[in-house]
Formats: sequence, structure tokens, C-alpha cells
Amino acid sequence: MTAFIQTSLSWFGTKTRTPLQVPKIYATQESSPKHFKFLTTMASLPTEVFSTVELQQQHRHAEDTSGRAERAQWLLSSPDPPGLWQQLIHGIKSNLLPQGNRYSKQKTPANRAFSLFRGLFPILSWGRNYKASKFKNDVMAGLTLASLSVPQSIGYANLAKLDPQYGLIVPPLIYSLMGSSRELAIGPVAVVSMLLSSLIQKIEDPVANPIAYRNLLFTVTFFAGIFQAAFGLFRQVDQQTCFYCNLPKRNFDFHPNTVSPFLLGFLVDFLSHAAIVGFMAGAAIVIGLQQLKGLLGISHFTTNTDIISVLESVFDSIVHEPGKRNKKLFWLPAIAPLISVILSTLIVYLTKADKHGVNIVKHIKGGLNPSSAHQLQLRGPHVRQAAKAGLISAIIALAEAIAVGRSFAAIKGYHLDGNKEMLAMGCMNIAGSLTSCYVATGSFSRTAVNFSAGCQTAVSNIVMALTVILSLELLTRLLYFTPIAILASIILSALPGLIDINGAYHIWKVDKLDFLACVGAFLGVLFASAEIGLLAAVSISFAKILINSLRPGIEVLGRLPTTDIFCNINQYPMAIETPSILIIGINSSLLCFANANSVKERVLKWVTKEEDETGDPKEKRRIQHVILDMSNVMNVDTSGILALEEIHKKLCSYGIQLAMANPRWQVIHRLKVSKLVDKIGGESVFLTVGEAVEACLTSKVAGEQLLMV
Repeated sequence: MTAFIQTSLSWFGTKTRTPLQVPKIYATQESSPKHFKFLTTMASLPTEVFSTVELQQQHRHAEDTSGRAERAQWLLSSPDPPGLWQQLIHGIKSNLLPQGNRYSKQKTPANRAFSLFRGLFPILSWGRNYKASKFKNDVMAGLTLASLSVPQSIGYANLAKLDPQYGLIVPPLIYSLMGSSRELAIGPVAVVSMLLSSLIQKIEDPVANPIAYRNLLFTVTFFAGIFQAAFGLFRQVDQQTCFYCNLPKRNFDFHPNTVSPFLLGFLVDFLSHAAIVGFMAGAAIVIGLQQLKGLLGISHFTTNTDIISVLESVFDSIVHEPGKRNKKLFWLPAIAPLISVILSTLIVYLTKADKHGVNIVKHIKGGLNPSSAHQLQLRGPHVRQAAKAGLISAIIALAEAIAVGRSFAAIKGYHLDGNKEMLAMGCMNIAGSLTSCYVATGSFSRTAVNFSAGCQTAVSNIVMALTVILSLELLTRLLYFTPIAILASIILSALPGLIDINGAYHIWKVDKLDFLACVGAFLGVLFASAEIGLLAAVSISFAKILINSLRPGIEVLGRLPTTDIFCNINQYPMAIETPSILIIGINSSLLCFANANSVKERVLKWVTKEEDETGDPKEKRRIQHVILDMSNVMNVDTSGILALEEIHKKLCSYGIQLAMANPRWQVIHRLKVSKLVDKIGGESVFLTVGEAVEACLTSKVAGEQLLMV
């Protein structure tokens, strides 16, 4: 209205000469009938006034149309996105080299080699600024960590049906060189030990054939390391795809609408936080029940891991073997693991309790573990089963370690590189499988001790490993009389931290489907086995993906008052719908065969609903334009393109024009390749929803003026 007054004043000779911006009035007041009155008023002006206004309006229209066309051309002429091979090479370079794509700018081979080694070994970066004060804290933390790690690792080896000396040295040393966490304490953990035992003893009996069982366990560790290293290398491809498609890089928080076909590490993301909480709780209960064998001195115990079989074994032993337990000696409360081991070993030695029914560790082989490269069974009947067990244990180990590492990194305020963590753990487990170690990962209880002891860097892991080496060289004879019961109690003391009741309650409050995955993993581990619990968790998570993919959100958008923002009219009731224009947003990152028909039917249903929302034909809201907001659609397959083409044909049969706003890189590329852009028209593809609405209104006003003429 101000523009109209200014034009009227200029007609009567006023010096104010502000040009009209009629298209801007249309763009901000299209939902109001006032602009139609404004056109009527303009029609009643003298011919010279109308000519001046008309010329200014046409000039403004030409400028806006030219600007929109130029911006649309930016979209249509964007270069082709990188192919799979380019993403793979770029991802590996970005993961291994600190400079990423700037690797080629290095001048000398020495600089290139140093960049490569610095990417593989982060210790070369932070080691240059390492100070004596940090070393003092790391030594104290490492010694404290060793006092906990030695008895715990012996107990976890017993849980994995191995001799006590296995799994103590090499993995922490390798991780301290390649890992990016400062606090993560590496070694065997209860959950992975129990998982390996339950998986491998179905293939080889650890009692009847211990050598074959041990060799198969090293083979599983080797495969686990291979999978973890592959996850670290190739998961970067998915992150580069997210970058190219303007998606945020994912951490390990599960997002149901971001699944890339290039992702090898996607199996880790399928284990959502809820699934991990349920799995850990179920595993903790099963592990605790299995320690009753050591605590009660049960000689005949089930090899199954479900709660029913374990309780049956305990009940049978209590009924049939009541005389084999010595209540004065089998239960020794643990003040601290190392003190408990020393006191219990001393008591057993002095009282000769091993001759009265108390099971002891007996011989522990001293010295460094020998090479086990020749023991790997890479050929034979069990290779496929070993690879399967390696994949499962790799996923669980990664999920636990990265979850623990990120938690403590957040407390210290630094970033933990998930890809480097995967690569480091893969390399340390490959090295461990070659040096008589089984699958190692980050332990929550030991990491908490390491953090509380004041560790500053990964040097604490080196100190811990060196202390363990000295212990194996000098103290193995002293552990001969260590009772199995005290090792079981040490394992039990670490289990309460695995049961996160508050976390489960929080999951229930936030997301009921996530809680269902949590309960599925918990009950699967508790009443069946570890692999059944994993299968239940992954199946429920996958079902959640299907539910979200099959029925993606389809929203009608409106403009928020006094803004150029378009939002869901149900979420924002104040949003204003544009007359004769239906704006539909598709809330799915992937328009594919799973949801293409659903999207097509719901879009056409919205058009029909808007056409028939009133009974009087004279009062019907006549839809002339349908704008699809594609900003949330990151990729599209042939089924999705076919659905868009059918929408276009159907709307054309109704006399309705189709427009698209903000298609992402992969989407516009495939629309051009499939020639759908040519069918819709390049002039119907816009950079933003606002520009699409403005263009539709301009064409509508131009059509009305032609009818008036």
C-alpha cells in the first residue's frame, strides 16, 4: 500500500520516486485477498498511471524471473557427484592422512611418508608435545590399571575357556600407538569373553579338544580384526557420501533414515544405544550366573548360556553335590582385585585349601606369549563359522569400546575419531591373534579406573602392558594357588556397571520402539544365547527402519507470517497456505522402491483432498500448482523416479503444474540422467520453496492479466 501511495504522489509531481515492488507484495501477501483489490484499484487508475506501474512491474518481474532462472541453472548445471570408486579412494586417503585431499600437495617423499605414518599413528602427533608431568600421571595410572587388569584378565580368560596367560600384552601396546582415545583401557572384557565362549564351544569342545578350541579362538580373533579394520577404512566412504549430499556425519548414534549402500560399518550402527543397553544387561546377568560354577565349586556345569540351563545346573549341583563346598574358604569378599588375589592366594597356600575342594588356577605359563600365526585355521571346515563368529564379536567389541571412549572424551572435551578407533582396534586384534591373544576391546570398569587415576595420554596403556610383562616373567609362580572363586568374584564385581536401569527407563520415556529393541536384546541373551539376543536387537532395529521407510512423512507446508520460511501446517498452525498452490514436503532421506508407491499415493491423495475440501463447486480451492519440497530427500532410485514421473503425468491430466524445490546433489543428478527434468521442464525446478512459490504466483498473475485483456 505504501508503494501505491508513493506512486500516486509521484503522479502529482512529488519528488519521492521509489519504484514499485509489486512482486514482493505478491510474495508476502499471497494468502490475503487484498492484492486482488489492489489490482482492481490499479485497473481504475488513469491510463498513464497504469502504464507507469505496469512498466515498473514488468521490469521487476523480468529481474526476478532472470534471477530465479540463473539460480535454477546453478542447480541444473551442477557437476556430477563422485562415483563409488572416487568416494572409496577419497575416504581411505582422508582416513589415513591428516591432510586428506591435500596429500598430493606434499612436496617431498619424506613429507608424504611422514603424513602417512602420522595418520596411522596419532602418537606421532601428540608425542611431540609430551611432557614429564604427563608421564608421571600416566605411570601412576598405568600401575593402578595393571593392579586391576592382571586379575581381571585372568578371570576373563577363564570365562573364555582359555588358560590365564592369554590376552594380556600386545593389544594395549598396539592401541596406544594407533588409538585416538586418551583414557580407554584395552584388554579382555566379560561380555566379549562370554560371547566367544558361547559361539566357539558349539564348534569345538574346550574340554575334549582344548588345542583345537584355542586355535579356533585365535582364528576368530584374526577375522574380528580384519572386519574392524575394514569398518574403519570403508566407513569413511559413507561419511564422504554424507558430506557430498549435505548430510551430517554420523557418530554411533543410530539414525533410521540414513543408510548408505557403500557402508561396510553399518552393522555397528544397527546396534542402537537401546540394543546395547539391553544386550549388556542380559549378558551381565548370564555372566554372573555362570560365575556360580567357580563360587560354588561345581564340577559338572552346562555349556549353554541361557538362564534356564544355568539355573538347572546350579540346582542339580546343590542337590547332588552338597559336600564339595567349604563355606569358610570359597567366598572371600574383594576389597580390591589385587589385594583379594594376594590374600586369597596366601590363605589357600597356608591352609592347603586346594586339597579340601577349593579349585585353584594352578600352572600359569610364564614369559611372553609365543607366536600363534601357525595356529590360525584359515583353511578347513570351520573357516566360515569362524568368520561369522569374528563378525559378531567385532561388532560387539567396537560398539562397547567406542561408546565408552566417546563418553570419556566428552568429559575431557576432545573429539574421538571413530574411524581411527575402528582401524586401531582392528590392527591390535590382528596383531593379538598372531601373538596368542584373543579379542580385546575397551573396558568400562578399567577405563573408569584409568580416568580416576589421572591418566593424561595412552601411555598409561603402555605402562600397564609393561607391568603385565614383568608380572608374567616374575610372578606367575605366585599365582599357582589363586582360587577360581576369587576370580569369579572379581568378574562379578565388574558386572553391576553393565546394567543401566536408568538408561533403560530413559529409553522407555523417549522412544517405545527403542525400548522394544532393548527388551528384545535383553530377553534374547537371557533366555536363549548371545547371538539370539543380537539377532533380536538387529531385527527390531531393522524393522524400525522399514516402518520409517515404508511410511515416510508427507506434510503440507505453509509460510510462517512475516518470514520466507515454509513449515508443516500441523506443527505450526499459524503457517499460511498459499491460494491455488499446494506445497508438499517429503520427509524421507531415500525415495526408493520401499516407499515410492506410498509417496505417490499420498501426494495424489492430498491433491484430491484439497480439490474436494468443500461441497460447493463455486467455493472449491482450485489447485493450479503442486510444489514438492525435496530438501530432505538425499537419494532416489529408479522406483522413486518412476513414481515422480507418474505424479507428473497425473497432475498434468488434472491441469496442474508440478514444480520441485531444492533437490539434493544425487537426486538432481539422477533426475537429469533419467530425463525427468526434461519432461517436467527445467523452468519448474527451483533452488528454494520460496522461489518456487514466487514463480507460481507470477505466472498466475500474468495469466489473470491476459484474461483481463
